[in-house]
Amino acid sequence: MTAKHTTVSFAGGTAPITDTAVFEIFIKATPEQIWEAITDPVLRAKFSFGVQTQSDWTPGSAYRAGVPGGFDIAEGTNLIVDRPHLLVQSFTALWSEEVQAQGMTRVTWQIEPVADSCRLTVVHDHLPASANAELYGGWPMILSGLKTLIETGELLTTPGSLMYSQGAAVDQRP
Repeated sequence: MTAKHTTVSFAGGTAPITDTAVFEIFIKATPEQIWEAITDPVLRAKFSFGVQTQSDWTPGSAYRAGVPGGFDIAEGTNLIVDRPHLLVQSFTALWSEEVQAQGMTRVTWQIEPVADSCRLTVVHDHLPASANAELYGGWPMILSGLKTLIETGELLTTPGSLMYSQGAAVDQRP
């Protein structure tokens, strides 16, 4: 029997079957290093399409993500902050009318030590049944860029990790 799978793909525009998209990677780093990369605006921009995320990272505080000198990408509230292991955020996408129409979703970052590395699980849930793939399809690129930055100190430049690094959208999809 052959199982039929759908890969969550930004380029392919695929949608999750349920209201949840889950992404898991392993990074040779400490929880503190991963937490810093997620919460430091300058580091975050290096792996997240050039987008900086600003917040004081306390429970109940707001955050705003955007391209410096450009435009806003997302906003929300830090629902749970348990540094350096768990960050749960409401997430409202702002980059287009199509994703704004999707409403508020939720993103959970869970960092678990595994020997000399960590498992990073990102759960993007509360997605509407008709979720636009733009809403969650960039996670594989973001997480690949995060892993590359932490493990090598280098930037992942394809296919879209630096999409807004110059303050303007550049479509780098194949």
